[in-house]
Amino acid sequence: MTDHILFNTSMAGQEQTVQGRMQPAFEELAVDGGLMGDHDAVGVSASPFQPEKHFPRTHRKIVPGLIALCVLIAVSAVAPLAAQDERGRIAPEAASGVQQKTLATAKSFMVSAANPYAVDAGVEILQAGGSAVDAGIATQLVLNLVEPQSSGIGGGAFIVHFDKAGNAVTSYDGRETAPAAAKPDRFLIDGKPMGFGAAVNSGLSVGVPGTLRVMELAHNKHGRLPWAKVFEPAIRLAEKGFNVSPRLNMLLIWFGAERFTPQARDYFFDGAGSPRPVGYLLKNSEFADTLREIAERGAGAFYEDGPIARAIIDALASAPNYKGDMTLADIAGYQAKQREPVCFDYRGRRICGMGPPSSGGITVAQTLKILEGYDLSSSGHGVMGPWSLHYIAEAEKLSYADRDRYLADPAFVPPPGGMLNPDYIQARRALISDSAMERPEPGQPQKFAHLNYGIDETVERSGTSHISIVDAEGNAVSMTTTIEGGFGSGIWAAGFLLNNELTDFSFRSADRNGRPIANRVEGGKRPRSSMSPTLVFDADGKLQAVLGSVGGSRIITYVAKSLVAMIDWGMSAQETADLANFGSRGRGFEVEIGYDALWQGLKVKPFGHRVVPDLMTSGTHIVVLKPDGSLEGAADPRREGVARGR
Repeated sequence: MTDHILFNTSMAGQEQTVQGRMQPAFEELAVDGGLMGDHDAVGVSASPFQPEKHFPRTHRKIVPGLIALCVLIAVSAVAPLAAQDERGRIAPEAASGVQQKTLATAKSFMVSAANPYAVDAGVEILQAGGSAVDAGIATQLVLNLVEPQSSGIGGGAFIVHFDKAGNAVTSYDGRETAPAAAKPDRFLIDGKPMGFGAAVNSGLSVGVPGTLRVMELAHNKHGRLPWAKVFEPAIRLAEKGFNVSPRLNMLLIWFGAERFTPQARDYFFDGAGSPRPVGYLLKNSEFADTLREIAERGAGAFYEDGPIARAIIDALASAPNYKGDMTLADIAGYQAKQREPVCFDYRGRRICGMGPPSSGGITVAQTLKILEGYDLSSSGHGVMGPWSLHYIAEAEKLSYADRDRYLADPAFVPPPGGMLNPDYIQARRALISDSAMERPEPGQPQKFAHLNYGIDETVERSGTSHISIVDAEGNAVSMTTTIEGGFGSGIWAAGFLLNNELTDFSFRSADRNGRPIANRVEGGKRPRSSMSPTLVFDADGKLQAVLGSVGGSRIITYVAKSLVAMIDWGMSAQETADLANFGSRGRGFEVEIGYDALWQGLKVKPFGHRVVPDLMTSGTHIVVLKPDGSLEGAADPRREGVARGR
């Protein structure tokens, strides 16, 4: 690398920022499977940040994490670190330090999300008598503005909703779709996958956005306030401006101006290419105009032939690297879908999540059903005990093996059957021993016994946000929303960024043995996702928790860990969000740097696990309903979110 980056840490406990300039390639510092270790300097300084209540003073624990990593290597407790794992996956939405959070409490309603401005918008709507869906829409629209690296109307979302009056759980699919012109060789050049970065930052990566359609669908069924009303906080903030947060500033440094198309560059950076500094009042009148049009005319203003849709097509026509082939007909034809949730029992609770094209609900379910055969409680194998960590990792390996092979858009790949069958679960559990297994082969659940899908080669990035809400009537929304990689494709249209969701497909359509890959590119298809919005109900059927996380293909491990922490280990919402991240997607035992990485790694080393430390930047947001009717809320300390209620 030609440039230095200085991570500055103030021992006085002030807000820290990252000073200096980075090449776009520096986004690969945090990698799935290992941390790149060949970067320049790590230094120290501080930059004050004062905007009122929104971002409390914190100490960002970056250096201690790096020290822990060095110790791990020194004692040979881990495998050699690599820039990429065997699938070449990278985690672009990097760590930006830790902000200590406190458990929030309320009596009536609660919102937990990734940015204080967005949480304030959700609370405002709930105070005005809005429903959980109303508040979820308002929260998401503000996240688009203040956390543009993670989600927005240029991307997609999954919503799992609980209607207390009807005692019903419904899930809504707003996953992006490939243009009709998309072919299986979309990301191939002379039969070989093109460079991943070039594919991301191009028109080929952009799927037809689904966020507005899925929010409209949920609002039509569960909204209480007028559609236009829930747009008011985002329009107001876009016009008046918001203070750039430390995380947004750091990520702009991380990616660099070259990552963005000219309009986005002019918005996020000054004329010299420096990112808007922490505390800068950033306004987006273009986004306000777009939202105003959608508020007045409905989601059709986005999808029908008009200024917004044409802005998207024009942006793709001038995209860097490769032009897009999306058409106005592709946009107009997009439909959000209501789907059956994936619900299962675990230790006397009923847990509901999202089904395909999300792999989250089924893979979390399969992991927990395998774990149900072991006592992970404090009286059994123990809280974060060696055996507990071993069993969780092994169960995840088995579940990811099935997920990678079989799960995709149900309109193109038959919905999986038998993956949660008790006999099948028992057969998979029987593969677990007291020694860490190598990456296991997928099983043969009954519906797939005759099918021969190929070995998956999907590369999944992590630019995502999660929202958990309970309203005054006890209705709930668990919504995970995304534009895929950090800042999506980097392509700007009508005041917002477009996703790079199509790189969630496998670049190859068949494996090296010629077998078709379930998650291959096809026109009109929705790429497989790991997003796992989740609801938990107690033995009496009462709503107990609303949660979800971010983190690319690691989302499943974060949600599974959280469920074990709350149900098996009796942890509070904030203790759960604070807990060290760990798990396995099929190969090594991944453990979070800076959260006792050395100790956690040593715990599982005797089982033969290959320990892989990394910056596992989750974004877990939780609302828990207590038996007395009160609410507890938690926000992930790894991001800048909060939980608030009344």
